[in-house]
Amino acid sequence: MRGTFQITAVKVLIILIAVIPAIQAQGSVPIKIRYGVGRNHVAMKLWGDAEEQLKNGDVQGAQRNVDAALRSDPTLWPALYTRAKVFIRQHKYELAVQDCSQALRQNPAFIEAALLRANANASLGRYADAMKEIDHVISIHPRSDAYARALSERALIRAICPDPTFRNPQQAVKDATNACKLVSWQDEDMLDTLAVAHAAAGDFDSAVRCEEQALAIKGISPEDLKALQRRLALFKQHHPI
Repeated sequence: MRGTFQITAVKVLIILIAVIPAIQAQGSVPIKIRYGVGRNHVAMKLWGDAEEQLKNGDVQGAQRNVDAALRSDPTLWPALYTRAKVFIRQHKYELAVQDCSQALRQNPAFIEAALLRANANASLGRYADAMKEIDHVISIHPRSDAYARALSERALIRAICPDPTFRNPQQAVKDATNACKLVSWQDEDMLDTLAVAHAAAGDFDSAVRCEEQALAIKGISPEDLKALQRRLALFKQHHPI
């Protein structure tokens, strides 16, 4: 899973065609980002390598390549998003906010960057800013996978936010349930969030069921598998996050 407020990692597929934002994806389906002919192919290759390294846990290698990509092409806004994900892994949340903001200035429709910025702001304790951004994403009804991620991120804040002003476990369960429905109950992070929300609401039986369902999803990384197993053990002992 993510850290306390870390967003689900997004895979990115490079296709050299027309310039449009990412279109329909669901759950862990790769997001397609399309670019026109004449784009800096060196920068694109470096960015693609950085995405692959980040997916495989090589954060330092990913940072080297994404920095090189941005030196080669400072306008490559998806690379800014990738570097923001690197910063999230390094707990450099302010830098993540800056890169997401710059990516959104270049492409205001880039929902993934908006959600990652909300995540970084939540990690900095700026819960009002995070909720405002997530609520905005939800209000514009983006494509179903982005809508699901926004609901799941809002559920996580409502379930475990350190500031009780923002906590609402019952509403967190509703948001997380709707998110899981949108991805046909096939995303381990969203199922995990639903488990966390159930635990926050005191329903540990449901929390255990959801966590076990998350663990049954195929292709979970070893790191995420351990995290899910730790939370399952907590819920079985009736301990919320």
